[in-house]
Amino acid sequence: MKKVFIFFLLAITFASCNKDFLDRSPLDQLSSSTFWTSEKEVTAALNGLYNGWEIGDNIVYMDCASDNAYGPFPWEGYQVLGNGLLTAADPGNSRWNFATVRKCNYFLANVDKAPISDDMKKVSKGQARFLRAYQYFIMEQVYGDVPLFTKELTIEEANKVTRTPKADVVKFILDELASIASDLPASYSNAADQGRITKGAALALKARIELYEKKYTECVATCNAVFALNQYDLFPSYTDLFRIQNNNSKEDILDVQYKANDNSNWVLGVLVPGSQGGWSSIDPLQGLVDAYEMKNGKTITETGSGYNPLKPYSNRDPRFYTTIWYPGAVLYDGSNMNPLDKNSADYYDQYGGARTGYNARKYIWNVNDYADVWNSGMNIMVIRFAEVLLSYAEAKIELGQIDNSVYATIDRIRLRAGMPAVDHNVYSDQTTLRNLVRRERRVEFGMEGLRWFDIQRWKIGEQVMKGDTYGALNAGSIDLVTGEMVFAPTATPIIVETRDFKANNYLWPIPQKQIDINSNLKQNTGY
Repeated sequence: MKKVFIFFLLAITFASCNKDFLDRSPLDQLSSSTFWTSEKEVTAALNGLYNGWEIGDNIVYMDCASDNAYGPFPWEGYQVLGNGLLTAADPGNSRWNFATVRKCNYFLANVDKAPISDDMKKVSKGQARFLRAYQYFIMEQVYGDVPLFTKELTIEEANKVTRTPKADVVKFILDELASIASDLPASYSNAADQGRITKGAALALKARIELYEKKYTECVATCNAVFALNQYDLFPSYTDLFRIQNNNSKEDILDVQYKANDNSNWVLGVLVPGSQGGWSSIDPLQGLVDAYEMKNGKTITETGSGYNPLKPYSNRDPRFYTTIWYPGAVLYDGSNMNPLDKNSADYYDQYGGARTGYNARKYIWNVNDYADVWNSGMNIMVIRFAEVLLSYAEAKIELGQIDNSVYATIDRIRLRAGMPAVDHNVYSDQTTLRNLVRRERRVEFGMEGLRWFDIQRWKIGEQVMKGDTYGALNAGSIDLVTGEMVFAPTATPIIVETRDFKANNYLWPIPQKQIDINSNLKQNTGY
């Protein structure tokens, strides 16, 4: 899927040279009448659709657009998404991208010309339709109304399109996913097909969208359809799930595939602390740290939790240690991370230091897994089985259908992490269970790019994305015996930045350059 000749062929076929709204490629470099002549050519064209359908950078960085993390470098495109200062002229990391849609439309318009089996056509079309649907899902989530088209357009047509109502785009996506689920296989027997779109991927994305759209009855049914496939399970170790030797585990439903020295994953290097050769580009915020329960299952504010604000990292949910580097944590070189010492390479208030006092650790728990952290074959998961489980639980809770399956499903997540089962006495009704499942989503998927979408759909931006944001306490020392960071009683939280959030920030602005190209595109309200 990643061989050089495939990408070279794709570049010839689909390389763009027009500056029009859809970035439409000339199609005369390889004639569609002479190209679609064999199974090999169809496979090459299909493989090309996977190039750029999603990139791991988008997943890993996306928490910086939420209250989970801070992006210290404006040029990386996520700082304005987090602080609410995005504008049409400075829209941050734009997801307004029709390249995959265009390629999929071209593929679907021409694949029937090829002399291949009906089964290969069906499965190939199913993959193309999924990749197109996924791109539309991302765009309708962040922009709302977006142009919906399912055929090749001329340059003139492309530059005159208008925005399709979000509800119509969502209906199209859900209809597509329902249709192709029956055409796609549950798995592929050929190792070379690892990473291709499956029936489970179509159903899991459908369940995600149904949850986001508050179609809770439909979401429960779709989650049950995923369970019925018997293809997926939780990986036994939460920490080891995010290690390269466990790529393509049974928990992995949909991912971005990488291969070192070919289609390599470079983004892991941005997570590494500056003292260890990284960039500290994604800095977890105190709000995420505080969301992790104590090891006994109590929140840090509950009576009897055992939480000590001067020793805040002791006895926490094990997922915390997998996800976040914290003051006092042992680094790769054996030293203790000390972002509060001005003489330390990890000092928070310097270029390359984590501005919050925290670094993201997920995917790089053991840097020795990689010969080169900037050039790895670590896949980045887009949807994993744990999400389907929590989607099922949330949908049932919102429906008021609180039964043993809800508790059992959440318990599967918690017990795998090394946490106690849900206390039925504490979490006994819809309100308390809603709070629990929302917290579980936050800590289970920390640094996996889902938090902003949850803020958007729960409409909690005004509560969690506005005002001062905080990092670790700003004064303390390392206990030379235990290696633990002990904060001073007079310490105060690091103020990272002051954020703004308005109702219009639930959608992002269409980049101004797109409106300059096509005046039929009307800007989102507030921009």
